[in-house]
Amino acid sequence: MKELQRLPCVCLLTGGAISNMYSIMAARYKYFPEVKTKGMAAVPKLVLFTSEHSHYSIKKAGAALGFGTDNVILIKCNERGKIIPADLEAKILEAKQKGYVPLYVNATAGTTVYGAFDPIQEIADICEKYNLWLHVDAAWGGGLLMSRKHRHKLSGIERASSVTWNPHKMMGVLLQCSAILVKEKGILQGCNQMCAGYLFQPDKQYDVSYDTGDKAIQCGRHVDIFKFWLMWKAKGTVGFENQINRCLELAEYLYAKIKNREEFEMVSNGEPEHTNVCFWYIPQSLRGMPDGPERREKLHRVAPKIKALMMESGTTMVGYQPQGDKVNFFRMVISNPAATQSDIDFLIEEIERLGQDL
Repeated sequence: MKELQRLPCVCLLTGGAISNMYSIMAARYKYFPEVKTKGMAAVPKLVLFTSEHSHYSIKKAGAALGFGTDNVILIKCNERGKIIPADLEAKILEAKQKGYVPLYVNATAGTTVYGAFDPIQEIADICEKYNLWLHVDAAWGGGLLMSRKHRHKLSGIERASSVTWNPHKMMGVLLQCSAILVKEKGILQGCNQMCAGYLFQPDKQYDVSYDTGDKAIQCGRHVDIFKFWLMWKAKGTVGFENQINRCLELAEYLYAKIKNREEFEMVSNGEPEHTNVCFWYIPQSLRGMPDGPERREKLHRVAPKIKALMMESGTTMVGYQPQGDKVNFFRMVISNPAATQSDIDFLIEEIERLGQDL
């Protein structure tokens, strides 16, 4: 992981939400180390920036760490769910004019809903211009770094100050297995170290740099790295690459099968970047109906009804949700490389069977 992302400091944590929280803690300690001893009262009014499509854990961390959710500023996204860099820069300048101190920008590599990849290179340019900490939440999309075909989607990730990566997502490692990677050595240690003498003695018979416990808030922890190491030994880097590519191929297959069919409508234009395929099923009763409040209200009820029928029949399950002004749509996410094209065909047929009379 360090070799792929060129970030030397790694700590295994309990999930992506905690890894994202650590990134904010590290950023705050980097620029305002006095916060460790004196608390938030000793620092200026700090603000964080993240996209309107980012994971909710960024706002949750803002609340937990004393920034307040009002000081987690949301950046507009385009129709594909990517941060608009111009809006980021405008909001940074606006915050500075209001007397706030911009601290941290979160870019997402693989958003939860659309699977979108924020333009990391452009965001990194802005962060360097204003001396901000750049974090990349690659909890969902980080697995694509294993693929020579798809890793270009994370171009610029090596410029980040920190990265979240969840091997328990696309790579299929058993829950829980999440990593925070930090560019500057010593930041996590300085931020979290409390020098517990009964645990972290400097005169042990081995290299004490292997004692990572003082980098973390937790004391007792699972040995999450072992299952990851074991799987990597079994599959190899090429095995992980094939696994990632297979999931992307299945998503491309699903998209190709439904994009031009009258009974399906894609939520956004263009081929999905990740394995998230978002679409509406259009029942016969709604085909040809002009767009308007009545059609949207009826379409909003379609996905929940089909999902309920799926669960009752026990055949399959696909998640759904609204997003912004878009009514409920299906969000099919493929992360199991054991799935086949026949499984995708069955899914399409099952949605049609359950929804045709709605």
